[in-house]
Amino acid sequence: MRRPAYQTGGVRFGHGFPMSRWVLRLMIANFAIFLLMAMRIVPAGAVEWLGFAVPGFLMRPWTIVTYMFVHGGFMHVFMNMLALFFFGPPLEQKWGSRFFLRFYLVTGLGAAAFSVLLYSLTGPTIMVGASGAIFGILVAFALNWPDAKIYLYFVFPVPAKWFVAALGAFTLLSTVQGSADGVAHWAHLGGLVTGFVYLRYGDRIGRRAHSLLYKERPAAPRGRTRRPAPPPDPTPRRRRRADGDSLDEVDRILDKIRASGMDSLSARERAFLDEVSRQYQQTKGPRKKTRTH
Repeated sequence: MRRPAYQTGGVRFGHGFPMSRWVLRLMIANFAIFLLMAMRIVPAGAVEWLGFAVPGFLMRPWTIVTYMFVHGGFMHVFMNMLALFFFGPPLEQKWGSRFFLRFYLVTGLGAAAFSVLLYSLTGPTIMVGASGAIFGILVAFALNWPDAKIYLYFVFPVPAKWFVAALGAFTLLSTVQGSADGVAHWAHLGGLVTGFVYLRYGDRIGRRAHSLLYKERPAAPRGRTRRPAPPPDPTPRRRRRADGDSLDEVDRILDKIRASGMDSLSARERAFLDEVSRQYQQTKGPRKKTRTH
C-alpha cells in the first residue's frame, strides 16, 4: 500500500499517528529560529521586528505571522512544540496537509486579532510564541476525539473535552483578571475561540461572505427590458406530421358529409373546415404571383 504524502515515516508517536509533513516542518522552523536567536546569530533586538504589537503593526505588518515563530525561552518553545508533536499529526492525517496548515495559521492570526480587540486590557505589549495556534490545535483535537485520554503531568488521564474545557475556563479567567505572570492569556483565548468558530461555522461564514462579495446582477432598468426570444420554429418533421393529421381529419369530415350531409357537422368541424380552407387560400395565392409566363 502506498503511504500518504503527509506522512514522513513509519514510526508512530503520541496517539498512534506517524509524524506528519507540516508538523515536522513547523517544529524545525520554530526550533531553528530559537537556536539562531539563542546563539546570537540573530540579534536579540529582532524580537521587536518579529514580535506582534498593536501600536507598531501598521509599520511592521509582517509581524502578524512572524510572531508565531519567535519564543521567549527554551521552555516556551519546548512546551509549544511538544503539544504540536502530540496533537498535530492526528489532525493533519485526518484533514490533509493543506487544511492543517491553513488552520494553524488562521488560529495564530486569530490570537493576534484578540490583542487588537482587547487592547484596553493588554496595553502596548509585544506578543511572541505559537501558543495561540497550539491552543487552536488543542480545541480541534478535542472536537474530533472528545474522549481521547490526555495524561495531565504524564500521569492523570483526562478526556480531551474536559481538559480543553478546563483550559479554556482558566484562560478566560486569567484574561479577565489581567494576570501579570508574563503570559499572553488573551492570545491563548484567541486561539481557542478562533479554532472553535472556524471548525463549527467556517463554511457558513464563507458562504455568507461569498454571497455578499458576489451578488447577483441587478435587473435591467425600465424601458430597456430585453424581449424574450421567440420560440423556435417547429421542425419539418413535426410540420409534416401536423399536416398529415389535418388531412386525415379533412378526409374524415368529407366522408361524414357524403354519408349524412352538411347538416350533420358540428360547430367545431365546420370551424376546422373553414380554417383549412383559409390556410389553403393563403398558400395558393403567393404561388400565382410568383409564377412566370
